[in-house]
Amino acid sequence: MLTLRQMTYFVALADTRSFSAAAERVHVTQPALSQQIKEMELNLGAQLVERLPRDIRLTRAGQVVLERAQKILAMTRDLEAEIRQSKGLNGRLSLGVIPTIAPYLLPRALTRIKAAALDLDLRVREAQTADLLTAVINGQLDAAVIALPYDVAGVMAEPLFTDYFLLAGSKSRIDALSAPVAPPRPTDLPPDALLLLDEGHCLADQALDVCGLTRARQTVDLGASSLSTLCGLVAQGFGLTFVPEIALCSEQAASPDMTVLRFPEPQPQRTIALVRRHSTEAKTWFTDLAALLSEAGSELMEEARRRG
Repeated sequence: MLTLRQMTYFVALADTRSFSAAAERVHVTQPALSQQIKEMELNLGAQLVERLPRDIRLTRAGQVVLERAQKILAMTRDLEAEIRQSKGLNGRLSLGVIPTIAPYLLPRALTRIKAAALDLDLRVREAQTADLLTAVINGQLDAAVIALPYDVAGVMAEPLFTDYFLLAGSKSRIDALSAPVAPPRPTDLPPDALLLLDEGHCLADQALDVCGLTRARQTVDLGASSLSTLCGLVAQGFGLTFVPEIALCSEQAASPDMTVLRFPEPQPQRTIALVRRHSTEAKTWFTDLAALLSEAGSELMEEARRRG
């Protein structure tokens, strides 16, 4: 009979394509992991893995086992999460947050969460949206804070607050754009002046969308790995970028030479939301967590609007 431990080892092996890397991931020795995989093959009466000199490859039977094992492990994590969270915000909770939200929202939100749930063991992971959604669906995260619009098939989204995009640059660049005429619309911006985040960051995709551009336009510079890097560059006159309101106070404190301009109505925006799996029962932990995150985010928005 297959065990959950064996399925965990097998999924790790399929993910890493290496017995040594898989053993390191699940914190066992390589011989121990290899022995468990062999026992799986004996129990099933089929070869699951082709052992190559520098790689491993799943057989057809291995692909079937992998698909089923991933579903079984996800269901197990769902069960554990429901038991942990059945009484609200306590026990252990794993939360993902995208990089353009985490450094701004978390310091404010964690203070509220700690005050409201002293017994909560909160684990936070920062990653890009696609990785977080995969982790939520697979049961590796209980919930995640992401920016909408985004394809959220398989998960339920609870909107938290609206985050508007501001145009940021040096004072001379922003002054040149705002006078003597009305502020520009995003579609009026020169593409060769835009600096955006690396491919994979949803903020870059959303900025391109509101400007009516695509990644095929080589005049758009897509390369910075963090919003702080972008703000530092544009503050010194190296182009323009989009700054979400949630980041304004922090980034202007770090780059005081950066000036921002609010776009005319309708202002470009994104909705920040908390997501969970559809299969996870809507216990009070989710609504309580959403309320605390929403309060923290709304407070940051008010401060940004007073400043901006």
